Amino acid sequence: MRFPVVGDIASTNIVKIDSSDSISNAIALMLENDHRNIIVVDKDIYRILTVIDILNIQSQKIDLSKELNELDLQIVSTIDKNKNVLDTLEYLSASIEYICVLNQDNSLYGLLTHTDITSNIDPDTLMDNFRLQDFLKLGRKMKWVSKDSNTAKLLDEMITSLFDNVVVVQDNKPIGILTTKDVIRLIRYKENLDMPISTYMSTPVETINKNVSVKEALEFVKKRHYKRVVVVDDNGKISGIITQKELISLTYSRWAVLMKEYQNELSEINVMLKNQNVKYETMASTDFLTGLYNRSKFTQLYLSAYQTMIQRHNDMSLILLDIDFFKNVNDNFGHNLGDKVLIQISHILLRTLRNIDVVCRWGGEEFIVLLPTADIENATILAEKIRSNIEEFDIDVVGHVSASFGVSQVKEGDNMNEAVQRADEALYLAKDSGRNCVKTEMDL
Repeated sequence: MRFPVVGDIASTNIVKIDSSDSISNAIALMLENDHRNIIVVDKDIYRILTVIDILNIQSQKIDLSKELNELDLQIVSTIDKNKNVLDTLEYLSASIEYICVLNQDNSLYGLLTHTDITSNIDPDTLMDNFRLQDFLKLGRKMKWVSKDSNTAKLLDEMITSLFDNVVVVQDNKPIGILTTKDVIRLIRYKENLDMPISTYMSTPVETINKNVSVKEALEFVKKRHYKRVVVVDDNGKISGIITQKELISLTYSRWAVLMKEYQNELSEINVMLKNQNVKYETMASTDFLTGLYNRSKFTQLYLSAYQTMIQRHNDMSLILLDIDFFKNVNDNFGHNLGDKVLIQISHILLRTLRNIDVVCRWGGEEFIVLLPTADIENATILAEKIRSNIEEFDIDVVGHVSASFGVSQVKEGDNMNEAVQRADEALYLAKDSGRNCVKTEMDL
């Protein structure tokens, strides 16, 4: 089996425009061809104009008659058309989901998208034994709103928070969606942005069930040429969103297996496979924002530490902490600075804890710490030290924040949920006691 070269699968029907042309003409060309992005040719450099760029142009009241070369547009990566499709894997984590395919003279031959890659993956080789619900945590660049939400405010938030689509929900069920194509039309035709989002949303929303396999999900997006798909539970309530990019990433491990079956290609790509395997193993076990362990990895490490505790008759404790009034940080300073706070808190945790301790982002603004060999008294002392370090740390723009803590000691016979539940109850006691303090299960 030989994998195709890039030139064989690239789309040659490209929508492009010269950098000396106007912004207005670029938007018109995007609408005419029903494209959410357009390639801007700047001599031998290729850039991309996206819907987020257009939103920024509108918010800054930039004259649409200006030339495209006056904008600071992102450069698109390029690849030779004779390269193997496996060489495109390194681009899957890039912020721009396009690759310009070049002839030998560096002229533009075509455009490679995730759709092109997807169309050349045999569904029978995919992970058809895994369900979407196992991977929904990957989908994050989205926002859920009610149908009465103000359109103008949502567009402003798309700029600051960098999500590129809005799902409209009612009773937790998706009833509409605003995509990048919808946004382009709003700007082009100067619609009244003070109207509620329900005026402009696309409806109905085509969804898939969270219990479908990765194979079925990839077939779904390939057939409909979707960039993302809304996922619902058996009652039709929204469970999350997953992108085509993430689905391709999940198939990578199956590609690695195929490579081992074909020795004539193995020598050429062995180094690439090794690097990519490390990359995706890390992705599967860590939180995308903070780099800390995620829940899945924490559960594995807890079970291992628990067995050691039983065998060696050690103590072991848990600390659960929650950033106080974190919603106010996001509301007052925006989600980007909110993310910065989460990253800074994770750094404080890593600096304060011992090498043997395990720290995880538990969800949202909540973190959990596993302390092997520590009884509840020592765990409480360490929690107080972390609390003090967080309170004293001055974060750029945001200033000072605080956190509340709950501590429990793992007992023989405990399962993880029971130990976490006691720490959670102590955490709620800390919040009820005025926040910015440490409570233990002994205080309950």
